[in-house]
Parts: sequence; C-alpha cells; structure tokens
Amino acid sequence: MTSQPTILSLLTQQQEHLCVLLLLLKQELTAISQRNIAALETNSADKIKQLDKIQQLDQQIASHAQLPQFKTNPDFRKLVADIDEVMLRCKEQNEINRVTLEQSQLVIERFKHELLQQRGKSGLTYNAKGKPALDSVGKGIKA
Repeated sequence: MTSQPTILSLLTQQQEHLCVLLLLLKQELTAISQRNIAALETNSADKIKQLDKIQQLDQQIASHAQLPQFKTNPDFRKLVADIDEVMLRCKEQNEINRVTLEQSQLVIERFKHELLQQRGKSGLTYNAKGKPALDSVGKGIKA
C-alpha cells in the first residue's frame, strides 16, 4: 500500500491543473469580451502548457501499476468524481467561450457590412466567398 499516496497525489495534481485550466478559460472569456488580442495569445500559451501537464499526469495515472486496486478505494473514487466535475465545468466554459467568440465575429462582420454599405452604396458588391466588398474598378477612369 505504499503506492496509494503516489496515485492519490497524482490525482490531486491533476485536479489542481484542471482548476488552473478552468481559471484560464474564464480569463479567456474576459479577453474575448474585451477583444484583447495580447491577453488571448498569452492565455492560449498558458492553456497549452496546462493541457500538456494534464495529459502527462493522465498517462502516469493510467500506467500506474496498482491503479486497478485503487479503483475500489473510496478516497480514489471521490477524487475521480471531483476531477470529473471540474472537467465538466471546463468543457462548459470552453463551449461558452466558443459561442461568445462566434457571436463576436458575427457582430464584427455585420459592422463591416454596414460600413461598406455607407461608404459606397453604388459600389457595393460581393467577393467570390460571398462577403461584401466595395467595387472601385472603373471609378475615376475616363475613356
């Protein structure tokens, strides 16, 4: 039973890394809302580091020699349930961030479309991808 603290400590570390990831996801939402590109870039790098740590710990736990014996341990089961809860919250926050980012992009596209319409109603056309664009070909040219 000397391995028990090791596997439980690995699970505790896993939970800590997931809590940090959840915090980073919440910070990401703030950066998306504020359209803070620098904060998003920094946050993305930090998220990748956390995900790497989580993956490494997951591999260590999965390859632990006495993992099957600990699966019936009540402390182990509670810790795994707590980790699953944090993981679920991370997934929910990630989905919120995705939807917020998509909505933000739609608002920017609508704003761009309105600006293009105001700049040149007669020259408004669409590009090959179906996006609005100004057609300035031929203006200012005299035959």
